[in-house]
Parts: sequence; structure tokens; C-alpha cells
Amino acid sequence: MEKMGCKVKDLPDFFSSEHCEGNINGGFKLNEDGQPGVVLCQNHIKDQEWMDRTLAHELIHAYDHCRAQVDWKTDCDAHACSEIRAAALSGDCDWHLEVFRGHFNIAKQHQVCVRRRAELSLKYNPMCTGKETSCVDKVFETCYKDHFPFSDIPK
Repeated sequence: MEKMGCKVKDLPDFFSSEHCEGNINGGFKLNEDGQPGVVLCQNHIKDQEWMDRTLAHELIHAYDHCRAQVDWKTDCDAHACSEIRAAALSGDCDWHLEVFRGHFNIAKQHQVCVRRRAELSLKYNPMCTGKETSCVDKVFETCYKDHFPFSDIPK
């Protein structure tokens, strides 16, 4: 991320642990200088595995921000792409989690989950309300195949 212009090591508040409202485990934020940060919701993290997934998800957003300089407030397609990547690469859609959530599709369950979770995340962006499905549909194929900085979807 440093090579892409994000001075992460110089940000003492890149990671923060906060009490969060609503049903969220963490978040991605930009500081007043436009540098990325990751929030872990201390009141919603259940265990180490939960924290690892949340951290991976939010770090993918930070990576995408540094790589593509995403305008999170107005570019719903770019936001959708980052949500697709974060859901696909973080473990959010692992099979055992999907079973726990009551989603039992066998065929393409990972893709179905990634779409669902990306659309759900876009609902939290007021600029994307009502456009969640169309934005995800528009960028899904390209963004689902984009595994950077990994070579493939981590297992």
C-alpha cells in the first residue's frame, strides 16, 4: 500500500477499535487527509476468526482505495467492485458461514453470497441506494476475478 501512495506506517490511527452502532463488525474510513483506516467494532467481534475476516475485508477496501483512488461517496460502481472483492477474498462467504446463515445452495454458492453481501454493503452508502443490484451486476464478472494482492481466492 505504501508503494501505491498510502502512507500506512505513518498513520498512528490506521487501525482503531471502536464501539459501533448497528449490525456491523468493522469499517473502512478515510481520515481528514484522505488516507485510509480500518475500524474494528469491539462490541461486535465475537472471536479471533471473526476478527480476522473483518480485518481482511476492510484491508481489501484500503488496498482498493490506494490502488484505484476510489471516490467512495459518488462512484457506486467502484464501491460495488471493492465490496465484491472484499466479500470474495476475506472469507465472508466461506461455506460454513453460509450454512450458518441458512443459505444452502450448492451450485455457485460463493458467487451468490458475494453478490448478496456486496449489495447489502452498498445499502449503507446513501448515494448508491436503489442502485445496489445494477451496480453489482455491471462490475461483478471483472471484480470477482480480480484477486490482487492474492494470486487466487484464499482458502
